[in-house]
Amino acid sequence: MHETNIVTLLASATEIVCALGYEDALVARSHECDYPASVTKLPACTESKIDKQQASADIDKQVKFIVEQGLSVYRVDGELLRTLQPDVIITQTQCEVCAASPKDLDDALRNWTGANPRIVSLEPNGLSDVWTDIQAVADALRATERGKQLIIELQARMADIEARTSQIKQRPRVACIEWIDPLMAAGNWMPELVEKAGGENIFGEAGKHSPWVTWESICDANPEIILILPCGYTIQESRRDMPALSRRPDWRGINAVKTGQVFVADGNQYFNRPGPRLVESLEILSELLHPELFDFGHEGVGWERL
Repeated sequence: MHETNIVTLLASATEIVCALGYEDALVARSHECDYPASVTKLPACTESKIDKQQASADIDKQVKFIVEQGLSVYRVDGELLRTLQPDVIITQTQCEVCAASPKDLDDALRNWTGANPRIVSLEPNGLSDVWTDIQAVADALRATERGKQLIIELQARMADIEARTSQIKQRPRVACIEWIDPLMAAGNWMPELVEKAGGENIFGEAGKHSPWVTWESICDANPEIILILPCGYTIQESRRDMPALSRRPDWRGINAVKTGQVFVADGNQYFNRPGPRLVESLEILSELLHPELFDFGHEGVGWERL
């Protein structure tokens, strides 16, 4: 048993803590933390103000309205935090609409009494930042060597895949869609994963935030593979919103559509959680781009053909 009490305010941080072997030290989580499944028994110290059952266009409008008012998309239960008296709280500054931020935490802890917890704020923009964040969490938990070993293990698994794709000459042109309506392509670490998986990324730059794109730009790019992976969406939720794309003019004229190379991935569990399971995300990409080389068994769980 570890003596440090930990609270995580984002799903990827929970996965990092568990991968480091500190699951027993977790005393609370965010409402989105659901992996490993055993963490769901912990109390949730955040909640979203967004109705996730809405269509993606409506969610986008609601998020923008809240942010324009200078408000947060999330609520943090300050009373619960005061009761639990955590030693370490892990939050993030990468995206104000993805998870609770340091400002949300500051508001919740405004009347904090007792020993000040150590705040670890993660900001992963590219793949190298993910490794840095894993080590930062490990250092905060006094598990520095375990952090180094975990990073080595994860990087080795990625390197094994990249070694097999490095000699591929025919790299399919890939469009990764992070939001359906309005259209957003995947940035941050996704262009790096596409390249490692043996593809050519069309939209988004490594290390930079995901860009909004137009329908016309997608048609002009004419991708050979389209991967739908909306942030926070399960496969079923993404399928629900697909008519916003598939009913557009020229949809059937895109190469990926004509050849049956449109895929829907679980954007909730994979790709959008910058932690240990980016390795599984790379495995999924590898299966989609080069099924002749890879079969990790993720079909039907991590991804489906549209």
